[in-house]
Amino acid sequence: MKKYISLLLFPFCLLPLLGAQKPNIIFILTDDQGYGDVNAHGHPYLKTPHINRLRSESVSFDNFYVSPSCSPTRAALLTGMHEFRNGVTHTIIPRQQLHAEATILPELLNSAGYISAFIGKWHLGSNPGPEKRGFTWCSTNQGGPLKHFDTTMVRNRKRIQTQGYREDAFFDEAMTFIQEAKEQPFFCYLATYSPHTPLDAPDSFIQPFRDAGLNDTHATYLAMIENIDYNLGRLMKFLQDTKRDQNTIVIMVNDNGVTEGLDVYNANMRGPKCTAWEGGTRAFSFWRWPGQWKPKVLGNLTSHLDVLPTLCELAGAPIPVQIKSKLEGFSLLPLLKSNKPLQNWNQDRILYHHVARWPSGFAEIHKYTMAGVRQGNHLMLRSYHCGNEDCLQYMSQCQALRIVERGGKNQVYSRGTAQYHWGVSPRDKWVLFNVKKDPGCRDDLAAKKPELIARLSSSYQHWWEKTYPEMIAKGGDLGDPNQGRRASARDREWKAKKEANAR
Repeated sequence: MKKYISLLLFPFCLLPLLGAQKPNIIFILTDDQGYGDVNAHGHPYLKTPHINRLRSESVSFDNFYVSPSCSPTRAALLTGMHEFRNGVTHTIIPRQQLHAEATILPELLNSAGYISAFIGKWHLGSNPGPEKRGFTWCSTNQGGPLKHFDTTMVRNRKRIQTQGYREDAFFDEAMTFIQEAKEQPFFCYLATYSPHTPLDAPDSFIQPFRDAGLNDTHATYLAMIENIDYNLGRLMKFLQDTKRDQNTIVIMVNDNGVTEGLDVYNANMRGPKCTAWEGGTRAFSFWRWPGQWKPKVLGNLTSHLDVLPTLCELAGAPIPVQIKSKLEGFSLLPLLKSNKPLQNWNQDRILYHHVARWPSGFAEIHKYTMAGVRQGNHLMLRSYHCGNEDCLQYMSQCQALRIVERGGKNQVYSRGTAQYHWGVSPRDKWVLFNVKKDPGCRDDLAAKKPELIARLSSSYQHWWEKTYPEMIAKGGDLGDPNQGRRASARDREWKAKKEANAR
């Protein structure tokens, strides 16, 4: 398939040499920042002037959805297909591994004359890694999320020692790549680690939140977001100074629901990352191209699945028939270019969410565990553990929901609010919400809309039966069921060491 793509699209590689003007593309993906973690979305503490400006100058997709956690979102975004169809069902090895035969976005863009760079957090396995998947310029840091300061960057297999904060180095790398690209059109995929745990940031960013009365966890989490904002400002100034601003598309998206900032602000939504509730998958999505797209806020149902077909169309990168027939996303270009709302744009589309963090080997019994179906403004979901005692002995989302079912008030990201944000729904029953009117998911409409429940549940049944065998075949249930427990133990060990060092 890789040879087929190269041969099919070879003539398009000559376009830059012939003087064709193609837009540069910068795609920024933040890690564990919530939709509400932007000052322009009502956050009471954050000051994000550069993100606010980006939003005001962009087409803002306000009904945009991603997957419930990190690796699944990355898999879906880069392939235009649901993460299950790529074998990605978790964030731990081997279930974070993107299927080896998957064709991803940079491979298609490169065939149209682009040079592509990956910077930051990959989180899709190393078999193969980004350098063998179309990214010809790669840079990330040794130590990943654990190393926040004075990090060693590995740029195209060469180690470069940096000074200062990690995300500052990431944005420096992006600007270095852009300079090296010269006149060739480029695609820069910049995936931050911030504000994912473990948390840390320069003290100058943290202290104002402490002064505002926030605890250290919330203060540091928000500081990491303000640092992203600071770096976005640096990048946008760089584009202006180098006269690239007018021909560079800048896109910014967050990868899943809110995490450590949940109890500070969640834009009136219910649920954080790794839940089926509205707050688990709603994301901000800002698309800026000066002079080409009129800034506006759109309510069409859109998703990360739409990124690949949209950018391929913008870049003039043909998608081979074998791949195009499998895509689940749509080009957003009609929405981006239109000067008026397009209410009928794919108005019948349905999105499927599944948290999927079952212990390896237990996939079959989790068909209805933490799943969601979305159409228009309606979200139908189930938020209940599988009930299997063998599953519940392992560290998993089922165990978390069992704790909530038994009255627990504390759960991941939520202190005293778990009954609401990790709330369980009735067993063996779908619940339904109009999330446009009710983002807090308090008014269950299931009894009032039985026809919609029947239609969406039938659709989910068909989707599962079609997708499940492919997910299994591509490794989505592989691994040791104890891995989740070990991963949690490592996180607790790191936190204990940090607290000891602080003392």
